[in-house]
Amino acid sequence: MSGRVGRQTPTTSVILPYTQTRGQEAIDLYNSTGRTAQEWQELLLYDLLALDAEGLYVHSIFGYAVPRRNGINDIVAIREMWGLVNGEHILHTAHRTTTTHTAWERLLDLLEKAHIEVESTFRAFGKEHIYLDTGGRIEFRTRTSKGGLGEGYDLLVIDEAQEYQDDQETALKYVVSSSPNPQTVFCGTPPTAVSTGTVFTKLRARTLQGQSVNTGWAEWSVEQMSDPLDVELWYETNPSLGTILTERKIRDELGTDDTDFNIQRLGLWLKYNQKSAISATEWNLLRVDALPELTGKLHIGIKYGHDGTNAAMAIAVRTADDKILVECIDCRPVRAGSAWMLDFLSRAQAQTVVIDGANGQSILAGEM
Repeated sequence: MSGRVGRQTPTTSVILPYTQTRGQEAIDLYNSTGRTAQEWQELLLYDLLALDAEGLYVHSIFGYAVPRRNGINDIVAIREMWGLVNGEHILHTAHRTTTTHTAWERLLDLLEKAHIEVESTFRAFGKEHIYLDTGGRIEFRTRTSKGGLGEGYDLLVIDEAQEYQDDQETALKYVVSSSPNPQTVFCGTPPTAVSTGTVFTKLRARTLQGQSVNTGWAEWSVEQMSDPLDVELWYETNPSLGTILTERKIRDELGTDDTDFNIQRLGLWLKYNQKSAISATEWNLLRVDALPELTGKLHIGIKYGHDGTNAAMAIAVRTADDKILVECIDCRPVRAGSAWMLDFLSRAQAQTVVIDGANGQSILAGEM
């Protein structure tokens, strides 16, 4: 271990001004368990528990995103622990039941190590809760489009926020409205190709563009696709590198999917949607077993990927029964050149050729 640690302050943040916070109380409570909060966790808790002149949370909505395995859930656990001791009613939600159960186990363990007496707890999957004699209580639930309706809480936690969907938000965002001092906390990572949520991304965009009120945001991230082998970026985007995370562990994560590494380890927020407009199931349902009779000339589409790594080519042509046949010809690395596309184009007698992707348009057009 070199003694070096990752960047302790966010690479990007929106923090509203404040002069008082209960953050140190939460940190002292956590440290009484025998654990020690890291500097970046302390700073984030100061912002989370900042109060205005009326004693209300400066950030009634707060979102933060940290690459995986940095201790992102510790922030929420510390916040919930302090809330329970101070009599708050809390709803902790997540995308998966296993996640809510793990969150319940983590918080219960912290309370026991801090020698805080638990009045009641229930461990059944999907129905976990913890009650304290302070009046504080917390429920753990998997999110649904109807979850939380009719119930009231002071703190709403959106764990795995990258999976938080619009219909779930409609059902949950009002559960803190009756509280005299409500707060909603979003925590997660940037969405991947398999993420289904949209709320977290929109919250980030609104906050960074100055279009939100009473909202705080913090993230550790790179701004664009970057070299996975750049160790300096590892330290820039992983605050717990050098403490609970090591360079060796990150090297073991390196693979062939640079995009996934950029998202999950370097905190990249893609500026395009990775999800296909047509699902694999829908595509396979339209598959034909034999080539139909074709009429007319081919229409060819060429697409250069957003990250400039690959180029794909597909054709569309009308059939005798007045349908459209679509077929993907190939997808190859850009560095392999464009000879394969030019060879097909020279033989295809296409009626139209459409090229999408500014990074390849001018080069291919000139070669054509």
